[in-house]
Amino acid sequence: MLRRTIARMALVAIAGLGIAMPNASRAEDWKSTVKEFRVGILGGENTADRLKKYDGFQRLLQEKLGIPVKLFPAADYAGVMQGIAAGQLDAASFGASGFAGAWLDCKCIEPVVVPQETDGSTYYYSVMVTRKDSGIDSIEKMQGHSLAFADPNSTSGYLIPSATLKSKGIDLADGKYFSRTGFAGGHEQGVVAMLNKQYDGCVTWTSGQGDIAEGYSRGNLHSMVAKNMLKMSDVNIIWQSGKIPNGPWAVRIAMPADFKKVFADFMLDLPKSHKDVYDAVEQGSGVGYVPATMDLYKDIIELRASEKRGGRS
Repeated sequence: MLRRTIARMALVAIAGLGIAMPNASRAEDWKSTVKEFRVGILGGENTADRLKKYDGFQRLLQEKLGIPVKLFPAADYAGVMQGIAAGQLDAASFGASGFAGAWLDCKCIEPVVVPQETDGSTYYYSVMVTRKDSGIDSIEKMQGHSLAFADPNSTSGYLIPSATLKSKGIDLADGKYFSRTGFAGGHEQGVVAMLNKQYDGCVTWTSGQGDIAEGYSRGNLHSMVAKNMLKMSDVNIIWQSGKIPNGPWAVRIAMPADFKKVFADFMLDLPKSHKDVYDAVEQGSGVGYVPATMDLYKDIIELRASEKRGGRS
């Protein structure tokens, strides 16, 4: 009897003292199933530049997780989307349209964090750019000229500008309005093709905030100015979209919940603890990340779904 009483008292004491203990053990539970973390990197720049940009990020995240972190740069957006759907990748930084497309394909990913701009906003813009020496300073003057889109799965590099042009009654079929259209393979490639006169105009993305001479505060134009690939004085911005939600960092839904929490905490802390790494990954001077929800992307998902249906609403 005495032994049973003592045993019951011991169990009660353990339960009382161990309220936080199961949580502490669960914090490491994901390590029994997650042996490596595979991160997809979208196309848009040459592979060497993309890997260099993520070098510090990879090392820090590997140190934080205590497991190998592997980077997989894809030739285009579809490569990352397909990798996520097939379970060959665990996470990626998406544009809003790429995320929407991947979610529609597999319903297997969820947003974790979204980049936040210096004014607290979580959006950016698509812009159409032409060479200053072309004399093309409006969409009307683009009629009869060629236009480069970035990638069919890019929000700012295709989805938003194409939808906007169609809403204006502009037929994108070659020769209907533009002499021709095409996909350059990424944002940087599109601007380079425009500068090299392979196309008369291109679409790309920008924060739309900050000094225009620097390509604004964040985005492809900013990155190209920083790499001395572009002078803003050599180009015209002839069109700007409405606000587009910044694309999220997203992970596969099947990843353990405690792992997703560790990853989200790492991302939220990154701009404060290692701002140089954050700036390299995010291409500019945003202030950090905030938690992301599906609500932020519901309009983009519906736009992608409508496009998939052939434009039927």
